[in-house]
This record gives sequence, C-alpha cells and structure tokens, in this order.
Amino acid sequence: MLKKRWYLIALLIAFSLTISAAPKPYLILVSFDAFRWDYLNRGLSPVLEKVRQEGVSALSLKPTYPSKTFPNHLSIITGMYPAHHGIIANNFLDQFTGKLYRMNDSISSRDGRWYLGEAFWETAERQGIITASYFWPGSELALPYRHPTYYQAYDHQRPYEKRVDGVIDWLKLPADKRPHFITLYCHETDSQGHRYGPDSPQTNDAIKRLDEVAGYLLSKLDEIKMRDSVNVVFLSDHGMTEVSAERSINIEKILGDIKCKLSDSGPLLFVEPDKGKISETYNQLKKNENHYKVYYLEEIPSYFHFEDNPFISPIVVIADLGWSVVTNRRSDYDGKGNHGYDNNQLDMQGIFLATGPDFKKNYHTGTLWNIDIYPLLCKLFKIFPRKNIDGDLDRIGFILKD
Repeated sequence: MLKKRWYLIALLIAFSLTISAAPKPYLILVSFDAFRWDYLNRGLSPVLEKVRQEGVSALSLKPTYPSKTFPNHLSIITGMYPAHHGIIANNFLDQFTGKLYRMNDSISSRDGRWYLGEAFWETAERQGIITASYFWPGSELALPYRHPTYYQAYDHQRPYEKRVDGVIDWLKLPADKRPHFITLYCHETDSQGHRYGPDSPQTNDAIKRLDEVAGYLLSKLDEIKMRDSVNVVFLSDHGMTEVSAERSINIEKILGDIKCKLSDSGPLLFVEPDKGKISETYNQLKKNENHYKVYYLEEIPSYFHFEDNPFISPIVVIADLGWSVVTNRRSDYDGKGNHGYDNNQLDMQGIFLATGPDFKKNYHTGTLWNIDIYPLLCKLFKIFPRKNIDGDLDRIGFILKD
C-alpha cells in the first residue's frame, strides 16, 4: 500500500513538473474601440480581412449592457456583467456617499473601490504569468497588486505606432521578464464615429487607419521573429449607430418641478428621486414615454443583466436606438454617432478576430459574447479562472485548437 502511495506521489510530481516546464503561450489582446461588426465588410481593411479568412472570425462580438466603453472593456477582461464587475456606466453616482465615478477623472477611474471584478491580468499574475497593458480601462488602479507588471498611463494623443512599439519592446525583454499577456487599445473608430457618424468618410478613414495599425503590429512581430509564437486577438468593445440632435428628449423638462438627481445621459439615464417621490417621478416619465422606456429597477428586462448592483438608481430611462435622453446640463449632443444602447441591436455589436498558434485556422463562427473571453484566456494559459464570473467557456472554447 505504501509503495503504491509513493508511486502516485511520484506521478503527480512528474505531471506538475511537465506542466511547469511547458512553454507559456503569448497573447496580445487588441481593442479597436467602436469598430462595428460590419465595418469589416466595407473593403477598407485588407490586413484584418486576411486575419478573418485565415484565422478565427466571428460574425460579431456581443457586448454587455450598457454597450459603453468602460463597462465593456471591464466585461471583456473580467468575464462579468457590468452590474457584477461594478463599472455600470462610463459615469455614474454612488448615491450612498455622493461620490461620482467618471471615466475621464484619473482619480476616480483609478480608485479600486469601484472595481469589483478580478481582471485577467490579476488572475494571471497570481498564477505566475507576467502581464502588461498598453492602455485598457482598469489597468492603472492605484493598488499595486491589481495592475499588470508593466502598464502605461493613458495618453489619448499618443501615436498608435508608438503604442505598438511599446508592446514590441516588452516582447524583446529577456525571457524571464517578458510579459506573456499584453493588451493594446486604439480609439480611432470611436472618435470619428462619434463626431461624424458611422457611415461618414471620416469613419471609413478611421477603419483604414486601424487596419494599418494591425498591419504594423504583425510586421513588427515578424521583425522580432515572434509572429509564429504569438497569438493576436483583434476585437472591439461595441459598435456605433447614427444619432442627431433632433432625436433628443430632455427628461428634466418632462419632470418639471419634480426634483431628482440625474446622472449619465444619451442612451441611458439614471434617475434618483427625492425621498418619497419615486412613484410620482416614475408616473410622470411613464405617461410621457415616447422613444424611451422607463423602468423601476426591478422591472429592467432580465436579458440586460442590469438589475443587481447597489449603484443602479431606483428608476432607469433607456432610449430607443438612435435617440438620446438628456438633461438641461447635457442637452446638446452635437455628435452624429453614439453607442450604449440595447446590446442585442446589431449596430451595437463589434468584431472578434484571432490568429496564432493556439487558434484554429480558417474557422468562422457566429456571434460570440464578450464575457466569455476571460474564461477563454484562462483556458489558453492553463490557469484557474475565478468562480464568480458570468462567462462560459462552452460558448467560445471551440475556437481553440484541440
């Protein structure tokens, strides 16, 4: 019996040594903000088209609700719905303390109290994987143990090629210091889509520009002779739809003398009525409901997965696709494109393309869900995911080689 026990122990030790000795994969996760799913069909992106034909491509990538930048980058990297990872919008109110989360405020956006989910780089670092981020929401948290080994403070104006060069410099580090998981973020299609609309010449130029960035990244991997050993995933956080000032509804004017705290605007508005005014506020919004839907928190459709977070207000106003719900303070949206709407709408969906040694070749699938990317990354790196995630490996794991 004792001999058999020692034999089993020896087998376990041998197995663990084999696992630890196996080469760790490399993966670069590239986000092209607001690169809508059908932008690939405009004939403007030959580099991405080659990846689409030769690697893995999805018909679209379904974002979480609301289909906004920070919530979805956190859903991608944590495998959780926004209500669960904590970043429920780009800007929102903690009605218990009066504190505001604002994506453009470096103090609040780096405050770990808002971030309830564990980012993949946290999971990976705990299990011996060195990680890096050349921009990604949540990568700059003030708590040292919650950000990657290497990261850059966000600089909106930094040229895309310089960002790629930074990624390549990390890959040129000595093997024991080199990150195996790296994120990269580029905003061009989001900026031009907001300003000029998704069907504008400027957005078409943005598509071409980001395709050039993809080509530059792949060529630099060739230069350092790592193209065949690095997996690259190109994705987007959401899509974009056309909007106009004529399709704006001022909720504050509808409420009249009813006093409320209103936060965020556009596709989604949080309404925090004064004490004892919840029913009155709801009824006033309900009887004027036109091109928007008003919900009590408990009425929000279950398919949004957007009801179980303490910072979601008692009343939520959700605009129809292409419409905007605004306030007196934020009444003039002068852009021609926006996102944040129902994540089931095709205009809100993004792209997913993957190429590299661990992904299937010439494999085309239907719509994937962005919350499933976190468990996919854990599978690829052979590490244990968090147990409280919403993502499901069964919905996406088939894109990896057997």
